[in-house]
Amino acid sequence: MQELPFLSLVIWTPILGGVWILLASGARNAPSSRSIALLVSLVTFALSLPLWSQFETGTHAMQFQEKSLWIDAFAIYYHLGVDGISMPLIILTTFTTVLVVLAGWEVIQYKPDQYMAAFLVLEGLMIGAFSALDAMLFYVFWEALLIPMFLIIGVWGGPQRIYATVKFFLYTFFGSVFMLVALIYLYRQAGTFSILAMHDLPIGLHAQVLIFFAFLVAFAVKVPMWPVHTWLPDAHVEAPTGGSVILAAVMLKLGAYGFLRFSLPITPDASHALDWLMIALSLIAIVYIGFVALVQPDMKKLIAYSSIAHMGFATLGFFIAFRIMAAGDLDGAILGVEGGIVQLVSHGFISGALFLCVGVMYDRMHSRMIADYGGVVNRMPVFAAFMMLFALANSGLPGTSGFVGEFMVILSSFKTNFWIAFLAATTLVLGAAYSLWMYKRVIYGSVANEQVAALDDIGMRETFVLGALAAAVLLLGVWPAPLLEVMGATVEHLLAQMTTSKL
Repeated sequence: MQELPFLSLVIWTPILGGVWILLASGARNAPSSRSIALLVSLVTFALSLPLWSQFETGTHAMQFQEKSLWIDAFAIYYHLGVDGISMPLIILTTFTTVLVVLAGWEVIQYKPDQYMAAFLVLEGLMIGAFSALDAMLFYVFWEALLIPMFLIIGVWGGPQRIYATVKFFLYTFFGSVFMLVALIYLYRQAGTFSILAMHDLPIGLHAQVLIFFAFLVAFAVKVPMWPVHTWLPDAHVEAPTGGSVILAAVMLKLGAYGFLRFSLPITPDASHALDWLMIALSLIAIVYIGFVALVQPDMKKLIAYSSIAHMGFATLGFFIAFRIMAAGDLDGAILGVEGGIVQLVSHGFISGALFLCVGVMYDRMHSRMIADYGGVVNRMPVFAAFMMLFALANSGLPGTSGFVGEFMVILSSFKTNFWIAFLAATTLVLGAAYSLWMYKRVIYGSVANEQVAALDDIGMRETFVLGALAAAVLLLGVWPAPLLEVMGATVEHLLAQMTTSKL
């Protein structure tokens, strides 16, 4: 019998830690606020580890469940639980937050207490969204996490931060309104906001299509999918390094998670009928956005577009499964969905690492433009080695985590249509083109100018942060079995829900 409410501890420890920093520290006591933030993030990460170590891999049932009545009038519950899909994303969140706190240790001089508090509160809210089993609780966490990210970009961002913040908020809030309407409709039909009850609710095809599109608007903006992706490059360019890392590594995963938790099991018939649309949008993200990334002069914007392209693999893996199952190949469908989920975790490591690499150089030269660099390896050989690994992982090099998810999705796509697999596989060329070309121009060659000549290599703190991410990228790349084992039973159950008609 479970003794500790691990999920509540993991959600509320960072939120209360953020409040603690605001009350007990202050801008004049920056070392204290940083130390508290590091302590709280480490404790949160430690509290999240039992979710993995005590997780039962042979069942699809929700684990570590907590349930208590919240709002009696509408039968809304504080209901938490995790399965093989949400649990790895929670671990990713707690792991990344520790690194973000360390990355901003010396860089953030303006209101460091509020900066650290915002990230801790954001961490708790994101974990809440991943673990909520009540639809209204999920919606509250989903909307609330916009506030700390709004502040992170708006207060500590670049010159155009207000424009980027407003655009980010309007896009994501607009999409959420449609999701709220869909959730209220499902509540009126089911008499409960329980997400698991909504999974079993019979719904006509017309209603399913409307619900599917309502969810699509909300989740596609968050992923983001083409053509509602334009807020992301602006947000990344203007956000501080820590904001870009959390945005790419964790927040984008909430949109993909929404498809797995809501769209696929609640509207399986509509999802099947419209899989062509989702596959097309995913391929546009992979191919077209890959070409867009290729011409970016700004390193941050290049990596932002790269994120959109790589997230297209996740949605492709989820929706290609319908066509594979229609051909009677259950193993191929499992390969596609699991590949999409592996891609979510892998992208969290790689994109976060690349944004940190850009942040390391920006802290020294205050420029993100590729043309301002050249010959960095001559001054920062250790840093250059780390960035080479992450650039290769972003290109899908075998032996790195970037290869595993993409290979699984491409392999599953071959089981249904050669041309879909061919278009998806272009990312192996395009990813190498924009990643390695950027690396070549920034890192190699002769020292470009006096600013590059004055660069110092990374210190112990930066080495630890990049080293932790390098270890994660390599470990998942050569040994993905533990992650696949965790999600196996949950993915099989999800596929059973996807093939069960509700008409």
